[in-house]
Amino acid sequence: MFEVISESFKSAVNKLRIIDDEKALKNALDTLKKALLKADVHHKVTKEFLNLVELELKATGIGQKQFLDAIKSNLTTILTAPGNQGFVFADKNPTVVLMAGLQGSGKSTTTVKLANYLKLRKKKVLIAACDLQRLAAVEQLKQLCAANELELFSIDGESDPIKVAKEALNKANSGLYDVLLVDTAGRLAIDEALMNQISEIKKAINPHEIFYVADAMSGQDGVKSAGAFNEVLGITGVILSKFDADTKGGVAFGIAKQLNIPLRFIGTGEKVADLEGFIPDRVVSRIMGEGDLATLVEKTAAVFDEKEAKILNKKIKKGQFNFNDFINQLESVKKLGNMKNLIGMIPGLSGMANKINDIDLDNSKEIIHIKAMINSMTPKERENPDLLNNSRKRRLAQGAGLSQVEVNHFLKQFTNAAKLAKKFSAKGGMQGLASIVPKGYPN
Repeated sequence: MFEVISESFKSAVNKLRIIDDEKALKNALDTLKKALLKADVHHKVTKEFLNLVELELKATGIGQKQFLDAIKSNLTTILTAPGNQGFVFADKNPTVVLMAGLQGSGKSTTTVKLANYLKLRKKKVLIAACDLQRLAAVEQLKQLCAANELELFSIDGESDPIKVAKEALNKANSGLYDVLLVDTAGRLAIDEALMNQISEIKKAINPHEIFYVADAMSGQDGVKSAGAFNEVLGITGVILSKFDADTKGGVAFGIAKQLNIPLRFIGTGEKVADLEGFIPDRVVSRIMGEGDLATLVEKTAAVFDEKEAKILNKKIKKGQFNFNDFINQLESVKKLGNMKNLIGMIPGLSGMANKINDIDLDNSKEIIHIKAMINSMTPKERENPDLLNNSRKRRLAQGAGLSQVEVNHFLKQFTNAAKLAKKFSAKGGMQGLASIVPKGYPN
């Protein structure tokens, strides 16, 4: 989302080649100003940010490192609004969350993403289908919930969203759910009917949180809409959808600084796993090209079971990694979400992430072929790849609709990868990685 701003930071820093050069500082700040205004950041927010950066530099001295430090600290300040970060659970279950937003903001999809995010963290979640205004809204939720093994509460033929919300709350209480997410109706624009309806739902269920879903591409219009909902409902947090899009970024600055509403989550892709907590210093770290290992570790910890990881590590060390393990790991990796986004979290690889397309593990031609080959194997062949002689390979090729050359190529890649993983594991983590990467790589 902040790619344009990130590039402008680099351009501005390059103007400060000489220490304590006032003229160069002015040019650098002008570059920043133009970039922020172009990104639809409000002019008052832009002015305040630049003033803070300039004051800090004049106190610490003008130089590239000082300039970067000033940008980083003050950008974090601008994006930090008073309030909670991530998801905060109520003292008593269920934690009730009212989801609000305009039609087209991605509200229903975001509700499913949030449910999946909580499910991965071992929470029992119920979604209430209270968007009875938009045609097929309930059906959309049914399909998304079924595809991702999430629980949905709806009442067929019911036209009163307040009744649905109340019944859903009763079920959440009796069923000992940890969280109830209430998806409400949106409109193409703010109107009195929409506000009255959602206000009545709020009164009926008394939610602990009210999340407003804002389209990251909406700019200052998104800030105005969020402000209107905040006046009526008292929003406790904002979720930015479509954060991965090539957008300007002004809406994030506006919501945090102009409205003082905390940004709680960001949608980083189209997949259900593409949702992350908005933690200002981590987001700023990514904007600055420094990666975000903390979020990467949290995402992987939520997906990969520690006990299973230890068992797998032992198998790899013994050279016993098989096709069942491969498929299980592939399914786990899919739960991590957008691969492009994950690469951008690794320090030093943000530039590479911007130049690649996301890897679709469901529709990739190569992955489809690999799954077809593995599905053509017998249980014993999956457990013991050494059983695959030429006659068995011919059978796999026929079963997967591939040539034997393609089957041989995949099996060779699998064997080499298993050997590399064994070597990496045996030599101990990052030290092992350093020993097998060619010297000078990637130069």
